[in-house]
Amino acid sequence: MACWAYARRKFFDLHQANNSPMAFEALQRIGTLYEIEAEDKNLTIENRQKLLDGKSLPALSALYDWLMQTRVQTANGGASAKALDYTLKSWPSLIRYAHTGHLPMDNNPVENAIRPIAVGKKNWLFTGPERAGKRAAAIQTLFGTAQLNSLDPAKWLNDILTKLPTWPNSRIDESVSLQLCQMLNRLP
Repeated sequence: MACWAYARRKFFDLHQANNSPMAFEALQRIGTLYEIEAEDKNLTIENRQKLLDGKSLPALSALYDWLMQTRVQTANGGASAKALDYTLKSWPSLIRYAHTGHLPMDNNPVENAIRPIAVGKKNWLFTGPERAGKRAAAIQTLFGTAQLNSLDPAKWLNDILTKLPTWPNSRIDESVSLQLCQMLNRLP
């Protein structure tokens, strides 16, 4: 999958730089896709797919036709051509979300989830030996996964830490694996 936020950013930057009417039109068309996406936040996967079939796929088709027509009229080498070329080259990956009811159109939720880690990484340069850093990364990954799956990370950690003192070392992976399986089974 490709990320619509990233494709949109190319047109946004172009519009900011020189008030490009072409970039503005692209932003408007991509904005329509985001408006449709906002309508389906609380829908089931099946109902979301119906919405995508009825609204997103026609909007995507119109956008693709517009991109192709605009690209033919755009000189090679400029920022406009680069924004158009990126979007057209990524098109199969950009539209994949619209063919399924469970994929998002961009990766903003993931980026938002890892932002605290990215911001804090300078503060964590001194976590200790490399093994400590790897452990911290693993725990943060598990916490982020729990949050994305509407689980309470503190409750999950409490459950694991309560079990660990009496859990046999030979079965330690089993406990964590069981927790991960339960978490993954909750995914759509």
